[in-house]
Amino acid sequence: MISDTIITIEKEALDTIHFPQQEVLVDTTQIAQRVYEAKRAMKLGNLFNDKVKILFEDAEGMKMVESSVWGMTDSYLIFKRGTMLPLNRIHEIII
Repeated sequence: MISDTIITIEKEALDTIHFPQQEVLVDTTQIAQRVYEAKRAMKLGNLFNDKVKILFEDAEGMKMVESSVWGMTDSYLIFKRGTMLPLNRIHEIII
């Protein structure tokens, strides 16, 4: 599933990325599944310090970050040091 064309970045670089406002998923079932996986990733990050791979899309294209998820709001995933990634830009969370 992970393509060679997807750029892997460090979570610290998320602060410098421009994210469009549009939702990347079109199906409500996929959106609900993403929320479920995000909550699961947060539990794994907090309980076991486990990292997950997150495929997301910024203004330039597909990217991936590998990190532990520390928190979550209705709109964002939160990583260490308060770095955030908009949920509506996430295509997939690989646990």
